[in-house]
Order: sequence, then structure tokens, then C-alpha cells
Amino acid sequence: WQAVLRPALADRRGRALMISTPRGRNWFYHAFQRGLDPLAHDWEAWRAPTSANGLIAPEEIADVRALTPERIFRQEYEAEFLEDGGEVFRGVRRAATAPVDAAPQPGHRYVAGIDWGRANDFTAVAILDATRMALVALDRFSGDEWALQRARIAALLRGWGVSLALAEENAMGGPNIEALQREGLPVRPFSMTALSKPPLIESLVLGIECGDLRLLPDEVLLGELESYTYQTLPSGRNRYGAPPGLHDDTVIALALAWKLAGTPAFTLSMAEV
Repeated sequence: WQAVLRPALADRRGRALMISTPRGRNWFYHAFQRGLDPLAHDWEAWRAPTSANGLIAPEEIADVRALTPERIFRQEYEAEFLEDGGEVFRGVRRAATAPVDAAPQPGHRYVAGIDWGRANDFTAVAILDATRMALVALDRFSGDEWALQRARIAALLRGWGVSLALAEENAMGGPNIEALQREGLPVRPFSMTALSKPPLIESLVLGIECGDLRLLPDEVLLGELESYTYQTLPSGRNRYGAPPGLHDDTVIALALAWKLAGTPAFTLSMAEV
């Protein structure tokens, strides 16, 4: 705009119409703010939420809202400018109602999520009761040799009768997953990429916001969820993660388990996750 487009308009006092979905407080946000300034006489700004579009039925918007995290709905459908790096999970403490003394129940389906770590990070394992949609067990540790970590995970999965576990396969995840599979454990890989991570996290956001998932009142987990952040990239995608110096191991483990909990058992038996 500054180097090419604006100079090209100068000779004939031409006009420009800038249209975009909000993407945080970026350059377009500041241009929009200038349009709202009554002293900027040569600028104007308009905001058009999806509800202003007469071609889209209100019930369609209501259906989208019920299935979309609040922050994403506000940005994509209500045309709101939200701060970059803001809050991701809401209602975390309100969702922490799962009993801390839960025990395996006959007839219930249990699934797990595994996030690997060792020297500078933690390995975390989250086990969900997919029948009651509640977190029933959470383990987090570091510093052990991989063989000791796998033994600890195996004992936890077998103790809860886990029907399927989803583990991050990046870095050392692949060899560890294969080792657990050789022991007969139902562990499947998940490749964490810039494309696969956002829907994984956003599904968990929605589950917590809507009250569909009950959490354990574990302060490490609640702290990681409350401090979790995002940044809107120039591409328009959101990048999720822990703030510098903090961890997100339990968040990732929980998100992987939640992905399995929301998938029907018959589907899991027919295809890889």
C-alpha cells in the first residue's frame, strides 16, 4: 500500500476499497481505525457481520455458532478485531468438575492422548472416559529413559483398559509408538503440523466452552490451559502454543484424547486416526 498502490492513486486522486476478514490487530486494523476517525475526512470504514447478509438464514448462523469456538466465531462471522496472542480457552475452572478418585468402570470406553518429552519438556498422558466425557487420569513426568517412560505409559493404559491411544509422532514419537505397538498396546500416531494442530486445539476449545468435557481440577493442567495462547500469522492461520518459558504438554495430551473421545468407536476400528 505505502510503496506501490497509494503512489499510483496520487496523480488522479484515485480511490481504493479495502476488504478483508479481521486478522488480529494488524495493518488492516489500523486502516479500519483511521476510517472511523471523524478527522480523517478522506477515509471511511464499514463493518459487515454475517448476520447483515440477507442471503444467509439466521438459523444457519445459529448452527455455525453452536459448533464454533467463540473467538473464531467473533472474528470470522461477527467481523470483530481481536488481539493477537489472546486467550484461547475459556471456562476452564468451570469445567474442572471431574472426580479425582475415579476408577475404571465396566462397559465404559477409555481413550488416551500422549505427548512426548524428555530433557527440556515433559511427557504427558491424559485418559478420558469417552462414555461420560470426563478426564479420569493425568500423568506428567520427565527425565526418565525412553524405556522407563514407555513402561509407565503401558501400565497406565492397561490399568484403565484403554481401547485406543493417540500419540504425537513427531521427533522421538515414532520409535516410541512402534515400541508400544510391539507390546500389543493400541497406540496410533498423530502428526502435529501447522495444518493439523489448529483443528485439534479448536475442537478442544469448543468442548470446554460448551461444557461437553469435564476436567480434573489439576492445577498444572488448568494453568497450562489458562496461559495457552495463539498468534494470527500473515497467512491468516492461527498458531497455537504455550507462552515462552512455559509448557503445553498436558494441553496436547488432552487434545489428542479428546479427538478420540469424539470419534465413534466403530469408526476407529475401521480406519487409522
